[in-house]
Amino acid sequence: MKPGPADLAIELTDPRTLPIDLKAALLWIAGTVACIYLPILQDTPLRVVFALPFILFIPGYLLIAALFPADDDLDWIERIALSFGLSIAVVPLIGLGLNYTPWGIRLDPIVTALVIFALAMAVIAAYRRITIPQEKRLTIPIREVKEGIHDELFPEESSRLDRILSIILICAIFLAIGTTIYVIVVPKEGEKFTEFYILGEKGKAADYPTNFRAGTEQFVIIGIGNHEYRNITYTTMVYGFNQQFDTRTNTSTILSSIPLGSFRREIAHNQTIEERFEFSITDRNVNRIQFLLFDEELPAPGLSPAELVNASYRDLHLWVRISPEAA
Repeated sequence: MKPGPADLAIELTDPRTLPIDLKAALLWIAGTVACIYLPILQDTPLRVVFALPFILFIPGYLLIAALFPADDDLDWIERIALSFGLSIAVVPLIGLGLNYTPWGIRLDPIVTALVIFALAMAVIAAYRRITIPQEKRLTIPIREVKEGIHDELFPEESSRLDRILSIILICAIFLAIGTTIYVIVVPKEGEKFTEFYILGEKGKAADYPTNFRAGTEQFVIIGIGNHEYRNITYTTMVYGFNQQFDTRTNTSTILSSIPLGSFRREIAHNQTIEERFEFSITDRNVNRIQFLLFDEELPAPGLSPAELVNASYRDLHLWVRISPEAA
């Protein structure tokens, strides 16, 4: 018997009548969001455990549930296979669409878009399922599936050798699944490196302050990206050098130096910071601004400017021309 409008309204607004598979999918989505954004969970293996089904299975499953609400529309093998296939198709399409929006392909927009898509499909699936007669609605035959698997792997007429081979097959499947999860959760460390860069006033690798008056306020944006697989406290030191190049010997000599400032920042692995660094130079002899980055190993006191550059972990510089102060 097809439910009336009043019955539909009651079932749609009562969480207790929500089908168990849709309810499980929504709970899994909530757990995924919690593992991504809660500080106590975001750095644990649970983030990967929840995120993989959220990306590879749930979007496709909810889409299939919305398209085929009846129990006899698809068998469960087809339903599960299509869920994986459609998830692999839908998620990249959502990412492609985000690429043409102001938000771009970043974590927050991707999570938001996937959650919105999943919720929309869940609402449509719930509505379509309750609009058909009770006996035709999709159900999860847990007992039947369990008995079917048992009969398939351990039929009554099977020999003892067949049962042993079936047990070995099951163990191999679980071992493969466990190995895959371990490889994903505990990835191999890649190359360790630190990004160190400077940007101009517009946040791009251009428009650097290279020609300015003495005593005027200038600034650059200093960027540091930690990819060392550990938290590191970096120290940045900035100096103004008076450097002279001897064409006869093809060597450079630092005649004098002045400190322009420094700062320390603790940066977590895979985190990048961009710090606005302001400076002012009154010495017109300065023709080079030197940016030095140190990790935990700070330079020994009393080093010459050249030794300080050699002791740094990363270094950058800008050639500048300083004109007289305005009258």
